[in-house]
Amino acid sequence: MTEEWRLNKTSSVPLHQQIYEYIKSRIMNGEWPVGTRIPPQRELAAKFQVNRSTVVYALGELSADGLIESRVGRGTVVANNTWSLLAATPPPDWNRYVASGTYQPNLQMIQQINQAEANAGMVRLGTGELSPELLPTAKMKAMFNSRLAEKFTLSYSEPKGSLYVRETISAYLQAKGIHASPASILIVSGGLQGLQLISLGLLHVGSTVFVENPTYLNSIHVFQSAGMHLFGIPIDQDGMRTEAIGRLKRQHRAALLYTIPSFHNPTGYLMSASRRAELLKVCTQERLPVVEDDVYGELWFDAPPPNPLKARDHQGLVLYMGSMSKTLGPGLRIGWVVGPEPVINRLSDIKMQTDYGSSSLSQYAVAEWLASGLYEEHLICIRAELKRRRDYTVAILKQYFAEIAEWNIPQGGFYIWLRLLEPLPVRQLFEQALREGILLNPGTIYDRNDQQHLRLSYAYASFEQLERGLIRLSELIRLHLVDRNQGIIKQARTDKK
Repeated sequence: MTEEWRLNKTSSVPLHQQIYEYIKSRIMNGEWPVGTRIPPQRELAAKFQVNRSTVVYALGELSADGLIESRVGRGTVVANNTWSLLAATPPPDWNRYVASGTYQPNLQMIQQINQAEANAGMVRLGTGELSPELLPTAKMKAMFNSRLAEKFTLSYSEPKGSLYVRETISAYLQAKGIHASPASILIVSGGLQGLQLISLGLLHVGSTVFVENPTYLNSIHVFQSAGMHLFGIPIDQDGMRTEAIGRLKRQHRAALLYTIPSFHNPTGYLMSASRRAELLKVCTQERLPVVEDDVYGELWFDAPPPNPLKARDHQGLVLYMGSMSKTLGPGLRIGWVVGPEPVINRLSDIKMQTDYGSSSLSQYAVAEWLASGLYEEHLICIRAELKRRRDYTVAILKQYFAEIAEWNIPQGGFYIWLRLLEPLPVRQLFEQALREGILLNPGTIYDRNDQQHLRLSYAYASFEQLERGLIRLSELIRLHLVDRNQGIIKQARTDKK
């Protein structure tokens, strides 16, 4: 459903007629080809903010015109359009093309989350990004008006990214103990593109990638769509457990290990220094390359995390990924991959074939933030604000969730990994919360068998939204527990009979 079109409730044209004309136009101009599933009546009524009967009337007229029809097991679908009504030959089956694409569709729940995040009135309790009020918009505008003028260009940058930007990032990484020349750094359009390039450029179809279980990678299909298999390694509060990696690597012939050691997504866990040393040791022994995702590493509260794995890497085993998406703003779409120069050359070649380089404007903005010292000043403010939000969220959890859940208190990052004391139908909980304007990230997104976790984020919602949303969430969970227990009692009585 498009977000631009709205009903005109002051118009003399009846509401059902406006809906009819809107859907008909989408069908007739080919935006909704034959076979496209029409959203359910309840969803359309909520979208247009009308009674369901109004939607039923509009759909009835479309059905009478032969444009839509109901099909068992598929709901209401487009049956005809201008092309199919007038042409001697049928139109192409675009739905077959869509189903044939090699890139896997997102999980249905992730698609719902992505759509709901566009709703400004939604209380977003799981969103993994900074609130707009925490982003340095005014300072960014001032920088564009002054400092960038001397170095900025609208031309393509070099294959690996602007040399000026890579030199700046090289100096910035030294403070983390990472010594990387500009030639060993590739500028990418966010961390996700870095993962896509790695999957396309370094791995064979059918390769196995070790990941933490649960993992952020289960909520996207970047490796799976390239034909890779993910294999989960257990995680505890010290990070990925290492004792079985060697045996599992040989058993599954793993090609790569992916980890988020600092303020892990979704659990918020911080890998300890000793666990980092163990992980690097076993991966070195097994010759298992590591992708280290450090996008949250700067967002510590009381003390910096241990140095990245890359800082301990003297054999070129680790590909290190960083980004500004979680600190300066997701819209910049700038990140970097650090690794052996032959690997960076390979990835940069693929990047040039796909997008011919990241935005020059964003690259120079990032470089100026780093070089000017403004970035470190900004991080100090963001850390303090995120800590305040974490403490506020934990206080609410203690008051309203103590009897129904347990949780970690993160030392940085965005996330609290809330564990329900009793398993619940999280899909039903998600749907009910969504209907009430509360957006959740259930644990099933990160581990399909997980019915007891929610990823809570204190980074996006306002203080008022956090309080209102979490209190109502606690009520919804209690209602589900009551229903569950009543069902168990009822079943027990039936069994006795």
